[in-house]
Amino acid sequence: MGGTAMMTTAMDEVAAEAARATEAGPRAVTAPGPEAGARSGVPIPAPGIPPAATADPAAPAPHDPCAHGFLPERPPVRSMIGTWTRLDAMARAAAVAPDREAAIALVERARRDDELAALRQRVSRLSLRNAEAAAMRIAVVAVSCGWCGLDPQAPAARQVADEAFLDLWAAIAHRIDHDQFVALPTLALHNWAPERKPRRHIPIDQLARTEALVPIVRWAPEGQPLSRLDRLMLAATRLEAHGIWLFRLAETLAGRSPDDCSTPTALRRLVRVQHALRAQLHAEAAELAAAPATPQQRAVLGALAEHGALEPPVLQAADAVLGIGGRRVGEGRRQLLRRHLPAQHRAWLSAMDRHCAPVRTLAHRGGPDAAVYREAQESLIALRRTYTALVQAAARPATDPFPAAA
Repeated sequence: MGGTAMMTTAMDEVAAEAARATEAGPRAVTAPGPEAGARSGVPIPAPGIPPAATADPAAPAPHDPCAHGFLPERPPVRSMIGTWTRLDAMARAAAVAPDREAAIALVERARRDDELAALRQRVSRLSLRNAEAAAMRIAVVAVSCGWCGLDPQAPAARQVADEAFLDLWAAIAHRIDHDQFVALPTLALHNWAPERKPRRHIPIDQLARTEALVPIVRWAPEGQPLSRLDRLMLAATRLEAHGIWLFRLAETLAGRSPDDCSTPTALRRLVRVQHALRAQLHAEAAELAAAPATPQQRAVLGALAEHGALEPPVLQAADAVLGIGGRRVGEGRRQLLRRHLPAQHRAWLSAMDRHCAPVRTLAHRGGPDAAVYREAQESLIALRRTYTALVQAAARPATDPFPAAA
């Protein structure tokens, strides 16, 4: 729940203003939308989809960040079926293991029972959606075992991790075309479900904003309160859902001239969205700080942070527009963070880097428009600091990891 009700009115107001921003003023460069019935043209092609591919009626619909940000197009798969229930059970057990050694023992037992080999043989039969669900569970096992930064195809990894598990990991990575998926985008955005099924179909970002969410694979034992790690991952999912208007404003600004009269208006609304996202994180903080935590969960968080694997996609989208990531921590660091996103999302961010370059020239100017741009940068810096504080709160030692059962 984490402050969801508290934020609804404020976010609705921001959404209304951002909607007006996306419609205000002509675009500097436009192209037809990638699908029939799509919104008005955007200055970049569909992310990760070459123009020729979009002309093929048999091709799958390209991902549109304006529709739901970097959330999956449909709610994550809650229950695996068939042989894949073994992976689900292993992930659930690994997530609540008391330490890395216990999690590794679960993997070794699965290898001895030939479960990993059986799963490896069935990877090619998975639909993409079910492959993403399997990837989330692989990610849970990998971080629980302390294998967060491994490349499953590297020879050195076989000296550290179970070989059969690495083979399964590599096969899943190939199936979803994403090598570095053991990170927050997979662990959070593919590990949630509404606590109760909504009465009618609603867009996925609205579902994640308005419904109480629960993790599919819990880091806390069943029957116990959600842990800080659980709440951090759900907070990241809600942040992504509330940040949908940031993606839409990003595409509004793409290709705009800094002298366009609508540019400062869009930047002001971007500031309001970022302030609302910061308020959303503040609303999450109290429940997260009060939640229990174990040393193993803190070790998982530490490993993810060490490998730059805790960056929310919505903050990377804001970086692509405003240039904070490249200016403050270097282009290499920016690409290091992006490697944890799917290829089509990385392509969209790279396109935003290019198409928002004219707007970023405001950083070197004076006057009221440049002041608005700098305010947008400062609000993003404040948002990132608030998120960092939330991560630090989640990693703080707890005196009583889990209360005794009544």
